[in-house]
Amino acid sequence: MSHFIALYGKRLSSAIITHFWYVVISITIAFIIAFILGILLSRMPRRANLILPVISVFQTIPGIVFIGLLFLYNGMVPSTVVIALTIYAIFPILKNTYVGIINVSEDFKEAAKGCGMSPFQILMKVEVPLALPSIITGLRISTVYTVSWAVLAAMIGLGGLGELIYAGVSSNNNTLIIAGAIPAAIMALLFSLAIDLLRKALIPKQLRRDNK
Repeated sequence: MSHFIALYGKRLSSAIITHFWYVVISITIAFIIAFILGILLSRMPRRANLILPVISVFQTIPGIVFIGLLFLYNGMVPSTVVIALTIYAIFPILKNTYVGIINVSEDFKEAAKGCGMSPFQILMKVEVPLALPSIITGLRISTVYTVSWAVLAAMIGLGGLGELIYAGVSSNNNTLIIAGAIPAAIMALLFSLAIDLLRKALIPKQLRRDNK
């Protein structure tokens, strides 16, 4: 272990930090875009039935192809990875935000309207809180996927844990492969646990139970 740390410790820590920030920045941007879009689409469900399938097409494009195309257009800069990861991360959050909001019972909305709430107040105080279980589920899916997609950054020389994995594959070095794969798996698990804590903090126990 000490020999490995001496050889690869600095490289591994740098890869973990790079990977972590790719995920955090991409998910943050994706969440903001998807949350706003999900709310807008919930106000126009007919158009949403056309728009959502179009957006979902991006999920079918192989990651390396998409990052490669962005690389040709944007160059070898971190924003290339962030843009690609953000686009991939949008759909699960968007879909779950849309579904969560449109599935809020009309009874709740009518009751809020009867209390004199404006449409914006109904959205923020009734619809979004009741849709939170669905929204956070979408956030968890996108985050875990993004941790794995971020490995592809190494294919265009932009670091991350994929750098160790691909270096290990090309040199037939199993130690390097494991050194890249295990931290990525742990990172995905830690992000998932963090989102579970967020879920427990934001969503009342009864609502969590009803949405299991």
